[in-house]
Formats: sequence, C-alpha cells, structure tokens
Amino acid sequence: MAMQPAALADARWEAGWCAAAQRVPSPNHDERPTGTAVELVVVHNISLPPHQFDGDHVAELFLNRLDPAAHPFFATLAGVRVSAHFLVRRDGRLVQFVSCDRRAWHAGASRWRGRERCNDFSIGIELEGSDLIPFRESQYAVLVDLLRALRAQYPIGDITGHSEIAPGRKTDPGPFFDWARVHDALGGC
Repeated sequence: MAMQPAALADARWEAGWCAAAQRVPSPNHDERPTGTAVELVVVHNISLPPHQFDGDHVAELFLNRLDPAAHPFFATLAGVRVSAHFLVRRDGRLVQFVSCDRRAWHAGASRWRGRERCNDFSIGIELEGSDLIPFRESQYAVLVDLLRALRAQYPIGDITGHSEIAPGRKTDPGPFFDWARVHDALGGC
C-alpha cells in the first residue's frame, strides 16, 4: 500500500526518523561532523538487478545482506557498504534506512558548491528506478511531500542529483527525472 501524502505532511519526527516511513535500520552510517547542518538533499535512482524493480535487493544491499551469487551483477557489489536515508518504492511506499541526524553513505566522492564530502551535510533519497525508465506519479507525490517535510525539519538550501555532485562518475537520477515538476511543486528549490 502506498503511503498517503497527508500522512507524511502530518508525520512526527523523532531523532531524525520519520514516523510515516517504514523503518529498516541500516548499519551503514556514522556521526556527521560536529556542528555540521543538513543543507542538501541528493536525489538518486537505484534498481537491483539493474532496471528490475519490486524485489528486496536494495534493502539487502543497504543491510549488507545482498547475496553476491544471487545475480551476476551482485558480484560487483560484494563487500560494498552503502546506504541512503530514504527509498521511495515504485508504488510510493517510503522506507527509511538511516536517521536524518546521522551520515548515510550515499554520495561517495562528491562535491557541491565547493564543499567536498557531501555525505557530511546531505540527506540521500533513492527513487526505485533507473536512467532508462520514467518514474511513477506515486513516487513524485511522495518525494515532493518528503522534501517539504525535510525542509520543515532541517535548513535545506539545495536539492540536487547524484550526477551533479559526482559528475562523470554518476548519472542518476537520470534523464527521466522531471526536475521542473519537483521545482514547481516546491515553489523553486
């Protein structure tokens, strides 16, 4: 069942966890540097195996439980320790893996407006999808409501894609992501 946007708008937050999200704690996080504010949201896309949806493989990756023998692509991810704060599933379900008060490991080597190490000051949102397939209405609805809720909780000044903080290394959220739609819904980013 997809989360209703009204539930997210009214959701309680506790220690960086959104009560409207399904909580699936990942071990892949650590403390943000002392005094570092959350000022950036990074939008990603993810699918495992590539371009396939609706399985549990993304959660398994973020929980360090992905079986490298389950699919040839998974062998390339053996030993990788990554996470994001949120995942928006294809049907609009919202899953939270890391408290927003903690540093999730989503951005890798990155730079935004002259600042290195974007994980230090950002929240990572993964959309279940790929560079080759459009995102769904339910995902945009939940993403926009989540971004509004995050802006009410944190001093977020920018929202960008993984491709913008790691150019040449990353391409997500990809050419099918409708930035204009998100900007318009938020009244600008």
